[in-house]
Amino acid sequence: MESHTTSRLGVPVSAIGLGTWQLGADWGDVSEADARAVLDASVEAGVTLFDTADVYGDGRSEQVIGDYLADNPELDVFVATKMGRREAQDPANFTLAKFREWTDRSRANLRTDTLDLVQLHCPPTPVFSTDAVYDALDELVQDGVIARYGVSVETVDEALAAIARPGITSVQIILNAFRLKPLERVLPAAIGAGVAIIARVPLASGLLTGKYTEQTTFAENDHRTFNRHGEAFDVGETFSGVDFEQGVAAAREFSAAASELGLTPSVAALAWLAQLDGVTTVIPGARNVAQAQSNASAGSVPPLGADFTSDIEARYDRYFRAAVHGRW
Repeated sequence: MESHTTSRLGVPVSAIGLGTWQLGADWGDVSEADARAVLDASVEAGVTLFDTADVYGDGRSEQVIGDYLADNPELDVFVATKMGRREAQDPANFTLAKFREWTDRSRANLRTDTLDLVQLHCPPTPVFSTDAVYDALDELVQDGVIARYGVSVETVDEALAAIARPGITSVQIILNAFRLKPLERVLPAAIGAGVAIIARVPLASGLLTGKYTEQTTFAENDHRTFNRHGEAFDVGETFSGVDFEQGVAAAREFSAAASELGLTPSVAALAWLAQLDGVTTVIPGARNVAQAQSNASAGSVPPLGADFTSDIEARYDRYFRAAVHGRW
């Protein structure tokens, strides 16, 4: 497994991390035993970054990770959590007092005094231009509550606003073979500033596994059912905001291209992201050991080459650009 870092991040992390939204039971039920098995398999495969949030399973994801790391103190795992979705999405709620409340809860869940990385969790757009927000985050760093801070964003413009702030360590953004806009400005800006880029939703909520058909259905408590049209949160979080049937059709083509390289579509999609200049880590989720092992293997795939990237860009233009490029 390759590792990457940036000047602001300051520590190496695995090119493939582990997203743990699903371990909070927001993708259907996942038992604690199964969750710990996924963490074990990921670590054994070289993963050194876990990404979580205080709202995943109302803290369950953080608690599972905290208990796991307490039981395995020898592990050197970097934990990135997120805060800001426990309250109404009003910019007035993004205050030092609230940040202390939220980070105290995460520190208890993760069983640590100092959080490795805290990211604002897709806050309202005005938050990104509010000086007091960054002053409050700086104070938490000075107090030793958090070691560093970053943001998770919905849009390219939010990412660019954050990168311009000197205290920002990382930007987490949706980036995959069906969502290419960040390649144009976000990655170059991050490289220039030494900001880490965490690529999230890297498999487009599973579309890029190539396993779905137009008839595929999901559990009632799976966001791929209840947020299909943005009913619960930004629709871009589910299937990257692309039309499901178009996504299935494009995924068939992507799968065929991956097969020509002797790769599964999931591994090809993750490896392509991990090899992009400016991407620090990629955070696919995994619900079982086999998925965790397969995802991690993408961190050691040889370079895929310019032709593979050109094929991805052409497919994006045919299927998705008109619908998603201007929106996020």
